[in-house]
Amino acid sequence: MSEQQIFILITVLVATLIIGLFVFMIIRKKRSGDKRSSAMTPLNSAAFICVFIGITFGDERWLGYGFIGLGMVLAIIDMVTRLRKRK
Repeated sequence: MSEQQIFILITVLVATLIIGLFVFMIIRKKRSGDKRSSAMTPLNSAAFICVFIGITFGDERWLGYGFIGLGMVLAIIDMVTRLRKRK
């Protein structure tokens, strides 16, 4: 097996693990009857997309890290605005 095939295999396994965890969390939340709203906000969605694009463009470090940083900043802003709305 070449290095690229090993890298692709590891990437697929990690992606499968992450998707499995999300499905497990969703099923657990529905069974517990938790009524809190956990829908993704537009800002949260933009942050997720920026992080995903940053990972995708990881070969170009300045572009990849830039998008990951932007995604983190957007996620923090979203967390702060959600906390302020609760109070």
